[in-house]
This record gives sequence, structure tokens and C-alpha cells, in this order.
Amino acid sequence: MSHPASVQAVHAAQTVHSLWTSVAAEAPRKIPGPHIEYAQLSPTLIVLGAAVLGVLVEAFLPRRARHVSQVVLAVVGLAASFAAVVALAADGYATDKAHIAAMGALAVDGPALFLQGVIILVSLVAVFTFAERRLDPAAHGRPVDSFVAEGAAVPGGDAERRAVKAGLTTTEVFPVLLFAVAGMLVFPAANDLLTLFVALEVFSLPLYVLCGLARRQRLLSQEAAVKYFLLGAFSSAFLLFGIALLYGYAGTVTYAGIAEVVGGTTPTVDPALASTMGNDVLLLTGGAMVLMGLLFKVGAVPFHMWTPDVYQGAPTPVTGFMAAATKVAAFGALLRLLYVVLPGMRWDWRPVMWGVAIVTMLIGAIVAVTQTDVKRLLAYSSIAHAGFILAGVIAVTPDGVSSVLFYLAAYSFVTLGAFAVVTLVRDAGGEATHLSKWAGLGRRSPLVAAVFAVFLLAFAGIPLTSGFAGKFAVFKAAAQGGAAPLVVVGVLASAIAAFFYIRVIVLMFFSEPKAEGPTVAVPSPLTSTAIAIGVAVTVVLGVAPQYFLDLAGQAGTFVR
Repeated sequence: MSHPASVQAVHAAQTVHSLWTSVAAEAPRKIPGPHIEYAQLSPTLIVLGAAVLGVLVEAFLPRRARHVSQVVLAVVGLAASFAAVVALAADGYATDKAHIAAMGALAVDGPALFLQGVIILVSLVAVFTFAERRLDPAAHGRPVDSFVAEGAAVPGGDAERRAVKAGLTTTEVFPVLLFAVAGMLVFPAANDLLTLFVALEVFSLPLYVLCGLARRQRLLSQEAAVKYFLLGAFSSAFLLFGIALLYGYAGTVTYAGIAEVVGGTTPTVDPALASTMGNDVLLLTGGAMVLMGLLFKVGAVPFHMWTPDVYQGAPTPVTGFMAAATKVAAFGALLRLLYVVLPGMRWDWRPVMWGVAIVTMLIGAIVAVTQTDVKRLLAYSSIAHAGFILAGVIAVTPDGVSSVLFYLAAYSFVTLGAFAVVTLVRDAGGEATHLSKWAGLGRRSPLVAAVFAVFLLAFAGIPLTSGFAGKFAVFKAAAQGGAAPLVVVGVLASAIAAFFYIRVIVLMFFSEPKAEGPTVAVPSPLTSTAIAIGVAVTVVLGVAPQYFLDLAGQAGTFVR
């Protein structure tokens, strides 16, 4: 006689089995594979491939061969990636063939390709400054660069001393740089909120690492990295929470889907989300949080607190790369969010962005006047420039987009060049960044001072420099978009900013050089090339900007 409990168990097992078999019979025979357009994603894939190869180089090549291999690999990878961007643009993907690729995750359109091209070129020039090994005196008979001998060693400890004596160098910075670049290439092209978040993390984490790797002033460098990491983690958390709220509002994370719900043209409603969909509180709170995350990366007030400390503490080549490339990527993502996802909320976000832009321009310009360190001065200057670029974002016209694209291209090369010059002025303790040490530099080294003056004049927006063409384009777009009061504030902030740029020029050329002042190191062709490219772009975009303005104009249409 069988036990009743065991009979029940057998019945239950049979029922479950029959359910499984009936479900399996109804299910499709195979899981559909994703459709990915690899050729159109090739710029990012090439950079990622080069980064992975760089990790393998670190693992398998002997130490003495790594530096040259990594530099060549990074340069070839970025050049190939740029060629891929140009090929896509020439094939019409910036204009009539623009579309959404990778199952709706990434946009291949004019703004994405233009910004990707700028990021790759900026990164290529940044690799030259990373590879420079002639500025510091050789340690134990071996050339050294700006980066620590062994990143994991405690500053001033035995392990660090042994690493310096053995002549070790941190060649991992090149693959880490390439991973950051790959994230930056995805960031302005992201077409759904989750891709945006993943791209943010992919380029932020390598930057946190790079900030803590300075050879001199290790503790200041590590402090900068920790500050950047903690504040960056906060901003990422806000962004992620905003994404969750926007998903609750729209029932989707795709840009087009959210824009449809905002515009009131939503198709079918998911019953599980029916109770929250269309709730404006979720939309406003979520939108504000996502904006906060992006404004942090841009360095806009009141999310700018990390900028001066991180710029000052990070190795100068990293500061230059970060100041140029991160701004381009973050403004690209910000433009796409405001113009593609939230155009229906224009009346809600424009007044807020007005306030942010005005405060950013004024605080960046006024606080910069009080700075005594060159890198901190350039950090506050970058905050003021974020305000100027926001004026173009607020225009909400096609001219607004193209003027922002042009300004980002012009600004990034000036910034890279300026930080490359900062690496040349040295005393016994490494880079001499205190302004008092730059007094009389024009008499001691007229060429370096003249080049730095060109960059400062471009920052100030003096005619015949790229800075003037960029500011003119942005302010004109803002005025035509109905933001004339913003332009007045922008011109006032520019006048305040011009004061401290010209003060540095006066200090360099009209002060007596001190006897114990710093020397100007003679760089290798790498840094010389980086500075020469910066000067060339600054002058060409200032004297003949029309071709590049037209290029930005053609690339100014987002695919929806």
C-alpha cells in the first residue's frame, strides 16, 4: 500500500513535467540573435581592440620593449579609429544614412560622428604628451615620464624606492587611456539610458586611476583621484536613480520611447507600468537627476567642486586629456538628452539651464582671478567655458547644436596645448605651477611664453583665434534662440576672464625673471608636435573658421 504523501508528490511532479513540456512545445525553436552593425560601430571597436591588445602587451612583452610598443599601438589604434569615422561620414552616415544601430542602443548620425572624430584626435595628441620622457632628468640612468614607477607602491615607501631604482615605468597608462577613449566614443552616441550609464562608467573608472599616478607629488595626486572617485560615484548614483525614475515614467529606457511619452504620442501601454506611466513628478525628478549626472561631468556650477583639486593633483598630461576629451563627450550626451529625449519639456528645463549657465560663467571667471596656481587657474577657466558652451545648448536651434560642436572642437585643442606647455616649465621639484615662478618667462624662453600667450588669448576670445570664432558662434546662436540676456552675461564674464589671462601674459613678458626661477625643459618631438598641433588648430580655426563651421552645421542634425 503506497503512502498518500508520496502519491501526492508523484502527481505534483507529473503536473509540473506536463506544464514544462507544453511550454517547451509552444516556445520558439531558437533564441533570436541580436542584429549588430559592426562596420558602423567600428570606431569604438577598434579602440577597444587596441586597449585589449595593450593589456596583452603588458602581460607578455619584456619590460624594456613595452613603452615603444604601447605608444605605437595606441597611435595606430586611434589613427585607424579616426579613419573609420571619416569613412562613415563620407559614406553618408552623418546625413541621409543616419540611423539607430545596435538594436537601438547607439545613434550613428552627424553629431555622434563629429564628436567621435574630435575625441579621437584629442586623444591622439594626448598620447604624445603621455609618452614624453625627456622633461624629467633620467633616474638611475633611465628616462622617466610623468607617471609613477609603480602605481600600487605606497608613496615614499621601500617598494617605491626599489621600483625607481630599478627604472620601472607605468606603461599601463596607454591601454587605460584607450579604455577611457572607448567609453567617451559611446557616450555622445548612446541612444538609450542604460548604454549612457555603461559608457559613463567605462570612461570614468580609467580616469580615476590615471589621476592617481603622478610621479612627483604622489600624495596630492592620490588625493585628487580619491576626491574625483567619491564625487564621481555620487554623480553616477544620481544619474542611475534618474534613469530608474524615467523608466517608471515612460516604461522604456530608449530615447525615442521616452520622447514619445513626453510628447503624448505613446503607443501601447505595458499593464505592469500603467499606474506610473505619464506621471509628471517622475519625469521632472528623473530628468533633473540625469541632468545632474551630466552637468557634473561637464564641470558646471554647482557640480564643479571636484574640478580645481583634480586638475591640480592629476599628472599634467592626464589633466590636459581629461579637460579636453571629457568635456566633448559630456556635452555631446547632454545635447542628445535635451534635444532628442526632452524637447517636449523645453519650458521646464530651459529656465533651470539659464540659471546654471549664468552662475557657471560668473563663478568660473570671478574665482579664477584669485588663483595663484596655473593648473587651478586653467581649471576655473574650464568652468567658465562650460558656461559659455551651455549658452549654445540653451539656444534649442540647429545653429545651437552646430555652434556647440564647433566650440568643443576649438576649445579641446587649446586646452591640450596649454597643459602641454605647463609640463615644460620646471624647477627642482618637478613642474613649477605657481604663477610667481612664471614671472619673466618671456625673457628666459620667448618661444614657450609666446605659445602659451597664444593659448591664453584664445581662451580669452581675442579675434583671429579659435576662441573668438567659437564664442561668436555660441553667443549668436543664443541671441537668435531668444537668450539675449544670457549673451550679455557671457560678454561680461568674458571681460572678467580676459583680465586674468592677460595678467599672466603681462607677468611673463613684463616682469623681471628671478635668479632662482624655473627652467624650460627641452621636450622631445612628441610634446613639440602636440603643442604645434594646438597652435595650428587655434590659428586656423581663428583665421578661417568658415569651412569648419559649415562642417559642424552639416553634422548638427540628430537622428530620432
